[in-house]
Amino acid sequence: MNKIPLLGSAIDDLQKRLAALDSRGYRARQVHDHLYRRRNYDFRLMTDLPRSLRTVLEDHFVAQPLSRMEVFHSLDGTRRYLLGGSGDDRLEAVWIPDERRDTICISTQAGCPLACAFCMTGVIGLSRNLAAGEIVAEVGLVLNHVYGAGQEPRRGVNLVLMGMGEPLANYEEVMRAVRLFAEPNGMNISQRRITLSTAGVVPKIYELASEPIRPELAVSLAATRDDLRNELMPINKQWPIAELLKACRDYPLRPHEQITFEYVMLDGVNDSRTDAAQLADLIRGMEAKVNLIPHNPAPELPYRASPDYRILEFQSILRGHGILAFVRTPRGRDISAACGQLAARTSSSPPRPQASV
Repeated sequence: MNKIPLLGSAIDDLQKRLAALDSRGYRARQVHDHLYRRRNYDFRLMTDLPRSLRTVLEDHFVAQPLSRMEVFHSLDGTRRYLLGGSGDDRLEAVWIPDERRDTICISTQAGCPLACAFCMTGVIGLSRNLAAGEIVAEVGLVLNHVYGAGQEPRRGVNLVLMGMGEPLANYEEVMRAVRLFAEPNGMNISQRRITLSTAGVVPKIYELASEPIRPELAVSLAATRDDLRNELMPINKQWPIAELLKACRDYPLRPHEQITFEYVMLDGVNDSRTDAAQLADLIRGMEAKVNLIPHNPAPELPYRASPDYRILEFQSILRGHGILAFVRTPRGRDISAACGQLAARTSSSPPRPQASV
């Protein structure tokens, strides 16, 4: 018998699932508290439930649907988590510590269908969409590994839906997960501390704009001309730059909110002074900022990162046009955990994985 994962179920879903097992409605609230606030995924440790109910839960359900396979540790403190889902597919989450805040980069698909030319996840292709419970489990497993089960993080935690996959291609499950993250009686992670990165699924950007609870929006741009973006990001053939930027201009921003444009810097491809000036023209007048991301290499990818001096020149040109522009420091390159490197590798070279759990 295939057991049903409970993680990913909102409180009303839990009440329906548990109604046949225990008629007392507060049992669902107790299970909800264990799953989301305490991050307790062991029915045996839910000791405020009757033993008979815990036994039935173990017989018919699993608390969460993922297994933690390996953890790779970077010299800069980043950790890459290789996780197992249903079947043979693998997915990844990345823990990025910082003095002011910690960030968990999470996946929304196992693999990715978009085939962006500078991204390893696109090279491996799409295996499947992740369920909301799997997306939530990524965060719970990482937090429990870093801090201990149920322990509060020492600093605030930001979530970035920038791991494997295109979040807006798995819209319903991603939004279910976002609502579960933001639930005040659950994980209680502010929607303003969650960022969703898209390659530009334009109809879903409009749909996202109408959500009462939604993450911050980041858009991967990578080019300022359709011919080049078609080559780097094939999704541009369906929704070209003008259509994508119109959706961004139409996007209703909350107070103090900005759209983030992510621009991967590829040596000799998209990093000229002309490219910088064109990017400034494209987003002029928008409440926006630009993150310049040095390309993270992989043997299977044909590009090199722009040299530092050219990235800084690009940033200077944007700032000269009044555009907020920041250079992202690569994290976890040595363990294949940096932006664009995620490919569910079972090893990192160099160095070899320092921990397995």
